[in-house]
Amino acid sequence: MLNQPRGFWHLFGADLIVRSAYQMGKTPVLPMFAAAIGAGELMIGTIVAVSTMTGMVAKPFVGAFSDRWGRKVWFFAALLLFAGTPFLYRFVETPEQLLAIRLFHGSATAIFGPVTLAIVAEMERTGRATRLGWFGLARELGYLLAPAVSGWLLVRFDDPAELFTVVGLISCLAFLPSAFLRFPETPVQAERGRRPNLLRQLASGFAHTATRVEMWFAGCLEMTVYAVTYGLKAFLPLFVVQVAGFSWLDAGLFFTVQEAAHMAMRPVGGRVGDRAGYLPAIAAGIAVLAVALLWLPGVSDGTALLAVAMLSGTGQGLIFPSTVAMVGNAVGAGHLGLGLGIYGTLKNLGKVAGPLIAGLVLEHLSYEALFRALAGLAVMASIGVLLVHRHQRRLPDPGSGSSEKA
Repeated sequence: MLNQPRGFWHLFGADLIVRSAYQMGKTPVLPMFAAAIGAGELMIGTIVAVSTMTGMVAKPFVGAFSDRWGRKVWFFAALLLFAGTPFLYRFVETPEQLLAIRLFHGSATAIFGPVTLAIVAEMERTGRATRLGWFGLARELGYLLAPAVSGWLLVRFDDPAELFTVVGLISCLAFLPSAFLRFPETPVQAERGRRPNLLRQLASGFAHTATRVEMWFAGCLEMTVYAVTYGLKAFLPLFVVQVAGFSWLDAGLFFTVQEAAHMAMRPVGGRVGDRAGYLPAIAAGIAVLAVALLWLPGVSDGTALLAVAMLSGTGQGLIFPSTVAMVGNAVGAGHLGLGLGIYGTLKNLGKVAGPLIAGLVLEHLSYEALFRALAGLAVMASIGVLLVHRHQRRLPDPGSGSSEKA
């Protein structure tokens, strides 16, 4: 665990701080804040989803620009956005204003995601899934700590907007570990005089990634999984409190336990992907997630609620290290940032679609129907992955490491 490439733990610390702070302002406070200022179910789903829309457009270009000009400037631009934007929430008075500020705040993750993943992936080519699994713990620790802390703070703050001031102050701390980071040249930077112009680089990068079947497959898988998990995340706090009769603290604890399980399983999931193959690890994780969703409508006590949370987190921990590693192995070194950006766009599409579709479903159907529909989507995805894996095993071995892993 500790024997990681130089700079890994400084990057880990910065990511942990900003992700923890960002999530404090998201779950469970954001649905509550939106409802308090008059948003309906569909508008709540839109507000939860809209922060990822920036990334849907920006991530591939940010990744390509960081390939060309280096990761450093984009990394620190994201830190500034993480630290500064939360102080604007105290001025929000309408759902439309909250929608606008969430769209702007999402630009921080749109930049930070592909840049940090590219940095980690470039450290060493060997053991990528395992290393990405460990790096994912920074985000998962944030998901672990933030919901319970924000749920506790919500009990004490009269105005949910006050919590975002705390979010901004915590985000500023990320500049401390970031001051010790070094940013090696990317392969495109190293070309210097032989480097193509920007438009040619973008055209070449998009042409290259368009042919990376594994990248598109992994991205579409994550899009499906995130549609399921973000549909759950957007409305589970309201279900837990308004339908199941639990407290806001219970809603926060659900996500804390979920991310604790995710955090514990992520390195294991990465190791399973490196050893047994990425597709079997992904299929197993999606199946576990489906079981959790089928169980959720019937929970009647706190123990069962937390058991569902644990299953959900375990499934995610098996899935995500392998999907990122598939992309890292499929895309050439000179276009890694762009490839991870496109992958991030597909993932963000799922984050947007999940809450929007869930909001539409809840306009007409019950929470039970929503959770069972999400479970059905997960089951179909798991079956699809297993069929692809079975098909690949029947093909002649092309001799590439990435194909063997898939």
